[in-house]
Amino acid sequence: MIDYNPKDWFRYIFYFQKADTVRKLAPMIFTMAVYSTVVAYFIIVHFKISENNDLKNISLMHSLLGFVISMLLVFRTNTAYDRWWEGRKQWGSLMNGSRNLALKIAGLLGPEHVAEREFFMKMIPNYALSLKNHLRNRYVAEDFEDTTLYKKSSLITADHIPNQIAAALFAKVIELQRKGVLLPEHTILLNHELEGFTNICGACERIKNTPIPLSYSSFIKKFIFIYCLTLPIGYVFSLHFLVVPFVMFVFYILASLEVIAEEIEDPFGEDSNDLPVDRICKGIHTSAYALLK
Repeated sequence: MIDYNPKDWFRYIFYFQKADTVRKLAPMIFTMAVYSTVVAYFIIVHFKISENNDLKNISLMHSLLGFVISMLLVFRTNTAYDRWWEGRKQWGSLMNGSRNLALKIAGLLGPEHVAEREFFMKMIPNYALSLKNHLRNRYVAEDFEDTTLYKKSSLITADHIPNQIAAALFAKVIELQRKGVLLPEHTILLNHELEGFTNICGACERIKNTPIPLSYSSFIKKFIFIYCLTLPIGYVFSLHFLVVPFVMFVFYILASLEVIAEEIEDPFGEDSNDLPVDRICKGIHTSAYALLK
């Protein structure tokens, strides 16, 4: 995620980062420019069609459908942003739950329980890092930090790694209760945070694995494409060759909204506009070490 000052207008008007939509859409924008130039040439120069031709009335279609396409794109963008914001809330909950679990463990386990405190100190950040990698469909062995009581060799990398770590955390709490280190009411006290890990994982998986329906996404792309393909035919009579930059600009605006929505609807990746999950994982690591070391 890119950090920026939203009040700095002029800097970001002329700023193009790596993931800017201009770069992604450049081939299509160039194609639309060539297409518009060809249409304008044949209508104005080659066939010399007069301004009274019925083709000019195609612009009425754009006036009628402009409101429809704007409503569709607004709904599409809002839907994608809702997914982005829901993901941010879930990772915020993971941060708070990790801190609360570390805080409670620090109070319940005295300094004499060195191995147990080290276990929770490292396994809490391990869960966050494993969830990050799980949502990115990969396993990074270097992100897992071994403890005296649990090694990365104990993980089955082909299975659900966040669930394995959550199970290890819960099993350790139950083991400490059976040994008499924790009381039954202490287990109840820790249960909310332990359950929260799996609940957050499930919510993030729901966001990642349930994209916008294909028919809806396909319809929007077709709508934008046909809308822009007919633009030079309807407006060439009034704009002449100025229709070329006009069509390029309209296509850039409409297609950019769709591209931005596609990028933020899966917010757990490494794109410029995705969530700062690496920073959150680092914050969880710092908090756990500060409370339990």
